[in-house]
Amino acid sequence: MTNKPFIVGITGGSASGKTSFLKGLLSAFSEEEICLISQDNYYKTLDQIPRDEIGVPNFDLPETIDHHQFAEHIRQLHEGRVVETNEYTFNNPNATPKKLVLRPTPIIVVEGIFVFHFEDVAQQLDLKVFINATNRIKFERRMSRDQAERALTPEMIKHQWEYHVRPTYREFIKPHKAKADIVIPNNHHYQKGLDVVIGYLKGKVANLSRN
Repeated sequence: MTNKPFIVGITGGSASGKTSFLKGLLSAFSEEEICLISQDNYYKTLDQIPRDEIGVPNFDLPETIDHHQFAEHIRQLHEGRVVETNEYTFNNPNATPKKLVLRPTPIIVVEGIFVFHFEDVAQQLDLKVFINATNRIKFERRMSRDQAERALTPEMIKHQWEYHVRPTYREFIKPHKAKADIVIPNNHHYQKGLDVVIGYLKGKVANLSRN
C-alpha cells in the first residue's frame, strides 16, 4: 500500500455492545476497505491465566493478553504487511483453531477491552471510539448472553461480574473513557453514533484512494 492505513480503536466494558457495533461497522465496507484485528485472539494459554480466590480463571485482566504480539501485528498491518495468527478457541482443547490471515486495508479496526490501556497498542490508534452503557444494562446483557452462549449458571455469572468484570472496568477501562475521540452511548441503541463513525471512515477511504 502506498498510503498508510487509518487505525481505529474500539473499546468499552464487557457487554457494552462492542460486537454488535462492530458487525454494523464492518458490514458498511468491503473486505478490501476494512480489516478487523481483535484482542480476543491474543489470550494466553489457560495455564497462564490468573485464578481468583475460589480458583476461577479470571480472563478480565490485562496480563491474560499477549499485548506485545498484538501490538506487533497491528504495526505490521500498518506497514502494509500480511499477518497470520490463530483464532482464539476459548481454551477449548477439543477445538482446532482456524488460521486467520489479516490483510492491510485502508481502514484497520483494533478491538478489545484493553486497547486503550496497552500503551504499545494505544499509541498506534488514529481514532479512539468508546462504547458506553450503564452497569445495570451491561449486567443484564451479560446474564442473558452467558446463560445462552456459554452455559454458565446465574451464580457463576454474578461471581464473575462482581469479582472480575466490574473491578477491571473501574481500573483498566473506564479511566480511558476521557481519552476517547468519540463516546457512543449504547443503553438502548447506537445507530446514530455508528452512522457518524461510518460516514467519517468513508471519507478516509475516499481520501486514501485518491492519494
